[in-house]
Amino acid sequence: MPLIPLAYVPSSSNVMSSWRTSRPVIDYDKCTRCGICWKYCPDVAIDLAPGEGYSAPNQRFKSLEVPVIDYDHCKGCGICSTECPFSAIEMVREE
Repeated sequence: MPLIPLAYVPSSSNVMSSWRTSRPVIDYDKCTRCGICWKYCPDVAIDLAPGEGYSAPNQRFKSLEVPVIDYDHCKGCGICSTECPFSAIEMVREE
């Protein structure tokens, strides 16, 4: 059987930051902690962390966790920004 393209290590072990031209920045005043950005991130660069200091503007989502971006693993694709239904993630030009 021919070999197929298959990764033997998780994508979280790859440092992707050198690919990036823009970085996602989360506006926690708009973020409702729905987790959609975490769900759609193809590089496992968004983690949900305890967010004691944050309050959600929309109380439908009562998660105690907030999304946090790991910039070492983020390649700047912008999927999180596109998928965020509350426009809480802005892509900012990398310096």
